[in-house]
Order: sequence, then C-alpha cells, then structure tokens
Amino acid sequence: MHADTKSEHVQPQSEFVEIAVEVFRLLADATRIRIVLALREGELSVNHLADIVDRTPAAVSQHLAKLRWAKVVRVRQDGNRMFYRLTDEHAVRLVTEAIFQAEHTVEAEPSHHA
Repeated sequence: MHADTKSEHVQPQSEFVEIAVEVFRLLADATRIRIVLALREGELSVNHLADIVDRTPAAVSQHLAKLRWAKVVRVRQDGNRMFYRLTDEHAVRLVTEAIFQAEHTVEAEPSHHA
C-alpha cells in the first residue's frame, strides 16, 4: 500500500472534507464515471472516449473539462487531437469502490466478493 493511501491518517476534522464533498459532486454523473473507468487502461482521445461512453465528442469534452479543472485528468495535445489520461489512481479507486457499494444494494452476493 502506498503511504498516501493509509486511511488511518484521514481524520473527521480534516481540512479536506469539504473538498472531498466537491469531488463526490463532480463524480455524481454517469458519464464522468464511465470516462474515469474508460481511462483506467491509459490515454484516450476525445473521439475514442465518446465512442466508449456513447456520447457526442462535444459532450465528452465538456465533461473532460470539468474533470481537468478538478485535476482528475490531464491532457496532451498532438496536432489538433487531444488525449486524456487520469492524473493518478485515486479516481479509479473511488469509482470502483462506489460500484462495489452499488452492487451491495442490488445483489445478495455481490460479484466482487466471489
């Protein structure tokens, strides 16, 4: 486990609680969750992401702009094409844990326990 992922260091009085609330608000969108999941394997173009999440490139670009503002993703430009990647593993872990929690609300024996 990385030193920066030890949960015992995070206390209820942390100065980052309010910012964490903003992170949850940012991720409270199905398209953004799908984008994070799509990017877990590496860098993708806007058009490729649009195909994966079944949205228009314009819509995906708007979502990516918000994720970029929050420093969840980084961008690399190659000519007139933009390629996005996750800044770090934290967003994927957060989204994955949310999906696992969602499985508990639907399934008696969630697949991630198998």
